[in-house]
Parts: sequence; structure tokens; C-alpha cells
Amino acid sequence: MTFSIVAKDTKTGAIGIAVASRFFACGAIVPYISDSAAFATQAFINPLWGLDGLDRLNVGDAPDIILADLVAQDKGQANRQAHMIAPDGQIAQHTGSACVPWAGHSRAENVSCAGNMLAGPEVIDAMMQSFLDNAESPLVPRMMSAMEAGEQAGGDKRGRQAAAIIVHEGQPYPAIDLRVDDHADPLAELRRLIAVSEERYAIFRTAMPTRENVSGVLDRGPLDAAIADKEREMAENGITSRSYATPLASS
Repeated sequence: MTFSIVAKDTKTGAIGIAVASRFFACGAIVPYISDSAAFATQAFINPLWGLDGLDRLNVGDAPDIILADLVAQDKGQANRQAHMIAPDGQIAQHTGSACVPWAGHSRAENVSCAGNMLAGPEVIDAMMQSFLDNAESPLVPRMMSAMEAGEQAGGDKRGRQAAAIIVHEGQPYPAIDLRVDDHADPLAELRRLIAVSEERYAIFRTAMPTRENVSGVLDRGPLDAAIADKEREMAENGITSRSYATPLASS
């Protein structure tokens, strides 16, 4: 009932998961991610796979061993699907024999794609090809393009409802964490939310505390200047805000 991508950008250290499904709030129960590892659990979802699997990835257990243990302990494993990427880039994948067809997975260096209840194998093929073809793009747009390619190839054969993307960029908190829980075109709405995040949120995030600088940047001046530059750039290109928020009243 879901298709997803788990990937790393070795140039920046970013790691992420994106998912879409004809299932309400798939972003609440499919992705499990830290600053260095990611685990997606789907099909007849067992959230404990995601929780326990991510914990073990974070302490250095090998993905193949983790997955073998999860499968061995779960009588429902034939109905489960999961894939993961470890801090060192190792990947493990499982598509149970009882997953609703079409169901399967694919992998390449630092990327894994998987899905079930799909229109066909072309969904996963399109996702993977898009990801590989956009190697120079940052991780968020690269993953979104892959998800959109999968949707265009047929996606979830039941239709569309929800989508999500989470990306960490070397910190214990996410650089972006967005969910669309119930929407007629969830990937398009996710694109809109990403665009809104770039107007102010992405700028503000550059000042947030990090493990390397626990106080962060406290001078608002550069942030205000960057926001003004962004607004000027949007105006020059005829782009209005994608946000639905009511403008702040002047004081």
C-alpha cells in the first residue's frame, strides 16, 4: 500500500526517507530516521520493526543481521516489507511473500526503493532511475523527483492519499520533516510545503543550535537580511508566497 525511498548523500552526509501511499498518515508510521541511519517499515506495517531496527542501526549492528532477526521473530513477516540504510551505506531489504502485488524492491549505492500494492515494477524502476539521473541535486529535491517519477509510473494502484519526507543533515533533529496526511494530490502538496519552508524556515534553520555550536547564531540581522533577499528574489521572478498564512499585521 506504499512506495518509499531511503537514501544518503555522501557529499553532504544528509540522509532521508520519502513515502507516499493510499493510506492515511503513512508518514506517521513508515519512516524511522536518525542523523546517520534510516529504516522504512511498510505493507502490513509493524512499527516495532522501525523502532527496534533503527535503534540497532544506530549502535552499529549490520543491516542484514537486523533484518534476519526481525523476520525470524515475527510470525507476520510474510506480510511485511522493510528496507534500511546503515551509517556506512549498507542496505538491507525485505518483501514478504504475502505482500499484495505488485510488491518488490531495488537498490543501488546509497539508495533503496521499495513498494507494495503498486501498479507494477515500473514504479520502482522509475523511482530508481530518477534518483540516479539527478545525482547532482540536493537530497530533498532528488528524493521528491524520484517519488514523483514513481507516481507518474502508476504509484499505489489504489490511488493517492498521503505522503511525507524527512531528511537529517548531520544533526539529531531533522533539517526538514513534512507530512501530508490526507490530500487528493499529496506529493504536489508536499512540494508546496517544501517551497513554503524555503521562504523562511530554511533560512531560520541555519541559525539553530547544533552539536558543534550548542548556542547557534543569536544575531537576527543576517537572518532578516537573508529573508529580505529571498522575498526580493521571489518578487523579481513573479513568485508569490506559497504559504496560506495570514500576513502579519503591521505594528
